Amino acid sequence: MSVLELSARRLLDEMAAGRLTAVEVTQAYLDQIGRHDRDVGAFLRVDAEGAIAKASDVDERRRAGRPVGRLGGVPVAVKDILASRGELVTCASRTLEHFRAPYDATVIAKLKAADAVLIGRTNLDEFAMGGSTENSALQTTRNPWDLSRIPGGSSGGSAAAVAARMAPLAIGTDTGGSIREPAGLCGVTGMKPTYGVVSRFGLVAFASSLDQVGPLATSAEDAALLLEAIAGHDRADSTSVDAPVPPYSEWIGQPLEDLTLGLVREHFGPGLDAEVERAVREAVRVYESLGAKVKEVSLPHSKYCVATYYIIAPCEASSNLARYDGAHYGHRTDEKAMLAERDAERRHLESSGETAAVDELDTALVRMYRRSRSEGFGAEVKRRIMLGTYALSAGYYDAYYLKALKVRRLIRRDFDKAFDDVDLIAGPTTAAPAFKIGEKVDDPLAMYLVDLYTVSANLAGIGGISIPCGFTAAGLPIGLQLQAPPLEEDRLLRAAHMFQQATDWHTRRPPL
Repeated sequence: MSVLELSARRLLDEMAAGRLTAVEVTQAYLDQIGRHDRDVGAFLRVDAEGAIAKASDVDERRRAGRPVGRLGGVPVAVKDILASRGELVTCASRTLEHFRAPYDATVIAKLKAADAVLIGRTNLDEFAMGGSTENSALQTTRNPWDLSRIPGGSSGGSAAAVAARMAPLAIGTDTGGSIREPAGLCGVTGMKPTYGVVSRFGLVAFASSLDQVGPLATSAEDAALLLEAIAGHDRADSTSVDAPVPPYSEWIGQPLEDLTLGLVREHFGPGLDAEVERAVREAVRVYESLGAKVKEVSLPHSKYCVATYYIIAPCEASSNLARYDGAHYGHRTDEKAMLAERDAERRHLESSGETAAVDELDTALVRMYRRSRSEGFGAEVKRRIMLGTYALSAGYYDAYYLKALKVRRLIRRDFDKAFDDVDLIAGPTTAAPAFKIGEKVDDPLAMYLVDLYTVSANLAGIGGISIPCGFTAAGLPIGLQLQAPPLEEDRLLRAAHMFQQATDWHTRRPPL
């Protein structure tokens, strides 16, 4: 069997037994990247030299009988939004195109301590703002199942890398579905943990009360391995949950007895693709065959989730991205060209006799800020900054942002009530399979509705996972989403593993 067909768990076993080396494993994935990433575009940068050096170090320690970390020798791809000391962290934006991080994010430090082989940095929607990875300022990522279609976003590069077997494991971030949505559209497993389970220290912030780091993998078992390595309390993150990390990978095979699944009434209605609905309902029947009970539940405020999210997230983005002014770090405009432009405007106004307008010309500093941000940010980032700044402005704060916070509380209350009757909530990850590249790029509202089933978990702060549950007639993956009460990642992973033990959807490979 090819190295690329082995799970991360199996790779660890084979390396521990001496039947494979970390260098052999790493080289196999580097070769796969070399063969296919020109077409897929999952990676922004591949660190072949650093990956082989790390793999060699792991092999040497294994041979010498010295300790090796829990991910010793397993390649991991990382979304290019987490700081790694001395390395570029671009967020797929011109603003940070040349920025090198001065420290390691906690997740990166944990991966290094676990002896993971950090094989490369994956593409994303700029600053994680988008659901298709089309908003990247640096390149286009394509869905490995159909290269004319989007991989989802914003962690589209990470999901595509795992789907195309260019990495066995990957790190993504999820602010409104940015792990689960691309996982569903690319036919892999992707998990958004409960808010605070994984440290956000060193994560370039989009929306601080919503962002969460999580794993992407081919299976729940491998996702459990990766989550185990990156989860845990961090004093550097004030929102980090101070709780021990359960042994997810050890417990994952334990059956869930008396499991009750909830189907959300509001998730099965107009707008849901017929093939997606059939696959999801069939997945629920699989759970029933395994002994689970199914109950209908209601999340009455779910119809407000997208509107609520697209007030709160842009407001937080507007605040977080204010720091990119061209003065401290990030893209800075060509000041000679800027001053030449200002002088040309001044001469034009003076020649026209508009002396009052001359006096109102921007100062050089204000002009530098404006030009640097205008040149550095893409259209979607600008759109969200403007939405957020407007909603936070005097006279509108109470009408928009404060009201959205109140609705957010009601959304969380709906989940709390539903979880009184069920253990997990099951439903579609997305309303439709992956769409064509360019199909929605000029229609922001249609793009925002892609997040219909995923944003609620971020607003409520709960965990969710997407697992493959079928394919359309055109061969496109369909995702099943499971959601759990806070800090029930173990239950999510075991339920996902339970399904994957009974089906083979997660073992399918794209026809690259």
